[in-house]
Amino acid sequence: MTVQPSLLFVAGLGYSATHLARIWPGPVAGTVRSEAKAEALRASGIDARVWDGDSPLQLPDKACLLVTIPPDAHGCPVLRHVHTGPGHDDTGPDHDHTGLSHDLRVTYLSTTGVYGDLAGGWAFEWSATHPQSRRAKARALAEDQWRAATGGRVSIVRLPGIYGPGRSAFDRLREGTARRIVKPGQVFSRVHVDDIASGLLALHQRPEAAARAGGVFHLCDDEPAPPQDVIAHAADLLGMDPPPDLPFEDADLSPMARSFYAECKRISNARTKAALNWRPQYPTYREGLAAILAGEAGPAPR
Repeated sequence: MTVQPSLLFVAGLGYSATHLARIWPGPVAGTVRSEAKAEALRASGIDARVWDGDSPLQLPDKACLLVTIPPDAHGCPVLRHVHTGPGHDDTGPDHDHTGLSHDLRVTYLSTTGVYGDLAGGWAFEWSATHPQSRRAKARALAEDQWRAATGGRVSIVRLPGIYGPGRSAFDRLREGTARRIVKPGQVFSRVHVDDIASGLLALHQRPEAAARAGGVFHLCDDEPAPPQDVIAHAADLLGMDPPPDLPFEDADLSPMARSFYAECKRISNARTKAALNWRPQYPTYREGLAAILAGEAGPAPR
């Protein structure tokens, strides 16, 4: 099935969404929090508008809506304020009770944190959710709100730790803030930002296969790994000595950082690969870090 280019509207034009915008085959619009960022994105061809998160958000009837804005204690702020069509009183047969057009294809970016702690076990797209942290519980609530609002016509994309240019172990090593915190048995899954972009594009291009897959997708790499291994490998690529091992008990972590280490799980992407015919370009952190470093060096001379 050939999917025609369509408008991508992003509620929250942040790091991952702007990478998707670079490869999206149609026009891109969306929201940001400041006029300065809106102007910068407009200069790159993105129709960015400022939204304060607490006022009506008007969308076109026909678009692919990508929601990246995190939830608050009451769930998803986008869903509370979004409307489609020419006015705010959209109650016709082509709209549901929320004012959402039935022609609006919704993708909600969530987190693998909704699975809670699996003691190193695997989370699959069909696994039950057991959110433990306040942030994860808010994500699970927002997922349920979007399912209810769309009658299940929403794709939930659960992401692990995101890294890429400007947001990798290289930056922490250069800043002198990297630490090799060692907690025996601890692993994390992760995903390169370019693989998020390619996966979201594949989701758009294969709507029928995506619908058959059950609505939940994992965009992640193929090798969950201990965080200290990633730091050590990045240091080796930079020709630096890695930071010394730091036992978890001695790390003096912030409450948020400690909450990440309280959960240990591996994320499977097998069903997502099969449904979307997608593969991560960077199947492990090693390929991803090498690509970031190569990109910093610029294109190879001809």
